[in-house]
Amino acid sequence: MKLCDLHTHSVYSDGTYTPAELLIAAEKLGLSAVALTDHNCVDGLREFLSAAKGSGVEAIPGVEFSTAYGDKELHLVALCIRERYFSEIAEMMADGKKRKEQSNIELVRALCAAGYKLDYEKIRASSPGGNINRAHIAAELTSLGYTKSREHAFETLLAPESGFYKAPKRMDFFETIRYIRSIGAVPVLAHPFLKLSEEELTVLLPKAKESGLCAVECYYSTHDAKQTETAFRLADRFGLKYSGGSDFHGGNKPDIRLGVGKGDLKIPYSFLETLREEIRI
Repeated sequence: MKLCDLHTHSVYSDGTYTPAELLIAAEKLGLSAVALTDHNCVDGLREFLSAAKGSGVEAIPGVEFSTAYGDKELHLVALCIRERYFSEIAEMMADGKKRKEQSNIELVRALCAAGYKLDYEKIRASSPGGNINRAHIAAELTSLGYTKSREHAFETLLAPESGFYKAPKRMDFFETIRYIRSIGAVPVLAHPFLKLSEEELTVLLPKAKESGLCAVECYYSTHDAKQTETAFRLADRFGLKYSGGSDFHGGNKPDIRLGVGKGDLKIPYSFLETLREEIRI
């Protein structure tokens, strides 16, 4: 069976693989296709497509948008983005990047004021693309021994209720879906159970479908069997297609492996073929 991975990250956001290294790893695993979906960033996509010319793996250009749904942060993966829209997306995200960077700076300042000895420029230099988020700050907190792991950092010092982190203003969830459709790409609700319950998804999905949502990430690295079954059931109920991805970050999430997640993830290439039916010319 041909397999793919439709949710991965590179050094241009918070992964540790370059786009070319991602393709090499995918080819070694025997994947037929891999999507690069960096957080709010398309900077690595041209390199990704260029590297794919000498690869046996199909490169799917994408991006993972962070959006606001009420007081929740929800992520949308946009797949099959045409190259002619890369510059437009980068320009659209420029203000968001500035707000994100200011949020990062204020977070590090607040932590420093509380006695945590962090160096913002050192953290920024840890990302070759210069784009950082809380994951980079979590890694530094863990490296310095302030937290036990990145996950522990997010549960404690970097949690909104800690008082250190103030989220930047984000794009509206439904507006982002409509934008993705306007450029002909395919919007997918990423890791649906990360922030939402089944009951909340039952309310959200029909509204999202009306705005143009095409699919739900049914196969995901941290889904248990019940969540996977529920994701497929909800997708069927609301007439949405299936997607799947590991959310691979390389060394920044060492327990999540490309293509297979925690070891048992298998995303059929047929998912990608079905999603391509949603591409708008």
